[in-house]
This record gives sequence, structure tokens and C-alpha cells, in this order.
Amino acid sequence: MNAEKETRANLNRQPLIIAGIVLGLGQGGFFDGIVLHQILQWHHMFTNIETSQTVGGLELNTLGDGLFHAFDWLMSITGVVLLWYAGKREDVPWLSKTFIGSLLIGAGLFNLVEGMIDHHILNIHHVKPGSYELAWDIGFLAVGALLAVVGWVLLQTEPQEGTSKSG
Repeated sequence: MNAEKETRANLNRQPLIIAGIVLGLGQGGFFDGIVLHQILQWHHMFTNIETSQTVGGLELNTLGDGLFHAFDWLMSITGVVLLWYAGKREDVPWLSKTFIGSLLIGAGLFNLVEGMIDHHILNIHHVKPGSYELAWDIGFLAVGALLAVVGWVLLQTEPQEGTSKSG
């Protein structure tokens, strides 16, 4: 019994948390790009700089969206690689609340960082331009904050102890 407690005390959630946050950043970006840019077509990457209503504007915005998706893809691939490495380590437990919480933190951080930089600091686009655009932008930030807080709570509610892969 004492050896089991010692093994549990040596477990390390950090690699799982980092992998989940990085993967969450990528997935948060993909959700934004796929749902808001492509399906709903509320905005594109540079719609405040150049309208997407002209051929030239659509070309610029499509390029911006493509670069945005390339970043999302790189974050997602990096997160998967980090998760793979974490899964190979004997000291990293598989804890579902830790992983889901980390994903939510990453997705929430994506909203907060992208929303502050693109919507407020650079002003290159808004969530839904036109009437109530500030409300939509603040709502985007609020959703990001909520995701991050829920993820943080999940991390705090997961026992620090877990089951190692070997036993």
C-alpha cells in the first residue's frame, strides 16, 4: 500500500495539461474559422481592412483565413504530438477531467487572445459586424473566459493522484 501511494505521488499531470491546452488552442481556432468564417460567413480575417464583397477583397480575406487555419492546424498537430509524448510516459496519468479541463482552457484562451488582438487591438475584424458588433465581440470574450474558468475548475476538482499506466 505504501508503494502505491509513493507511485501516485510521483505522477505528473503537467505534460497532459500542456498537450490539452495546445490542442485546445488549435481546436478553438478551427471552431472559430469553420463556424464564424465559413459556415455563418459573419466575417473573414481582414473584413475591417478590406471588404470581402469585391474579388480583390475576397482574395485577401481568403488568404487571411487560410493563414489563420494554418496556425490552427499547427497548434492542433503540436498538441497531438505533445499528447502522444505524454501518453508514452509512465509518470503521466490519464485523467479525463485534467485533459478535458486543459482542452477547455486552451479553447478559452484562444477566444480571449484572438478576440483581444484581432477584434479590439488591431481591429481587423469583428465577430459579427454591424449592429451590436461590440456586444458580439464582448460575448466572444465572455465565452472564452467561461471556457477557461470551467476548464480551470475541472483541473482543480481532479484528484492529483491518478492511476499510472503500469498499474
